[in-house]
Amino acid sequence: MRIRSVVSEAMRNIGSGVSRAFTMFLVMLIAGTLLGGYEAMNVIGLETEASERIRSDADVKSIVGGDVDGGACDRLAGVLGDSASAGAMRAGSRIVMQATPGKDIASYEVTSDMLRLIVSGMSGMRADASGVWISSDVAGDFGLACGSLMRTDTGTVRVAGVFDWPNDGRDTRFAYAVIVPVSSDASMFNECWVKQWPQSEQSESLLYSTLVVSGRGGGGAGVTQVNRGFDARYDAWASYMNRQTRWMSWVGFAVGVLVGVVAVRRRRLEYAGALHSGQGKGSQLLGIMIETSIWSGLATLCSCVLLVAYCARMGGSDPSGVLLGAVRAPVAMFAGSVTAAVAAGAFVRQSQLFRYFKKR
Repeated sequence: MRIRSVVSEAMRNIGSGVSRAFTMFLVMLIAGTLLGGYEAMNVIGLETEASERIRSDADVKSIVGGDVDGGACDRLAGVLGDSASAGAMRAGSRIVMQATPGKDIASYEVTSDMLRLIVSGMSGMRADASGVWISSDVAGDFGLACGSLMRTDTGTVRVAGVFDWPNDGRDTRFAYAVIVPVSSDASMFNECWVKQWPQSEQSESLLYSTLVVSGRGGGGAGVTQVNRGFDARYDAWASYMNRQTRWMSWVGFAVGVLVGVVAVRRRRLEYAGALHSGQGKGSQLLGIMIETSIWSGLATLCSCVLLVAYCARMGGSDPSGVLLGAVRAPVAMFAGSVTAAVAAGAFVRQSQLFRYFKKR
């Protein structure tokens, strides 16, 4: 048979309903969308977990218990890479507002890089070091905002910005405090904070390099997690590699093989009869491949379109990355169905016609 005749015969089988193409299309569409959607949902969940940790400063470590060189601390960001930020801080003098002389507020002196670390989770905020920064709770109690003048018992200072410090398990000292930017060369600091994503063991060892020899000594210094409400042993890469859906493409391939075998098996009497009538085996396998490719390919395409819509809506920071993982299941199903259909068709023999007829 000519290729044009084979294609024409395959199209007639699909159009007349002989191949049950619509039923097979629905099976492939539903299975591919469910498997791919489950993978996408799982990866999006991991992305959400990682984003929550970043927003909550769960990836921030600090060294305490010794004197810290502010300049060395600020330079850690350059050593760890563009994804890291670091800065030093120390407790400052208590601030008394003129409006409430009987109530004082804690203040902390920070380097400019530490100020950037504090406001890094606030979109559109610039770490302006020309004035003091206050927490949102302080701003609410005293009616202050960015650009306001804050009158204290020691003078008037300008509020350069207001930062949020939620009560989500992180260090609560900044929840109700005034942040005062200072030079990194201004004496010693009490702590050095470093924020890096993804985290590495190098950051912890580098924190110790910021300590200086002083009367306090550094023997009692140690590294701690700023937000202890999260598991310190979290490994984003390990969580992704060990996710439950990492085998979803193989599951999709297995489902595709099953569908392809069923599609041929239910028509084996027809195929054996065609061979008995003189159809060539090569032409028959080509027809099987064309028919299977049409209904399986259309189902795969529709599944991918649905997954694109889902990932674009729910994909978070990297929808394209989520999509590339999700579409592997329907694509594997397509490959499995076509391969299995052709392989199953290869085992159909003319000599089996009468046995198939008896078992019909």
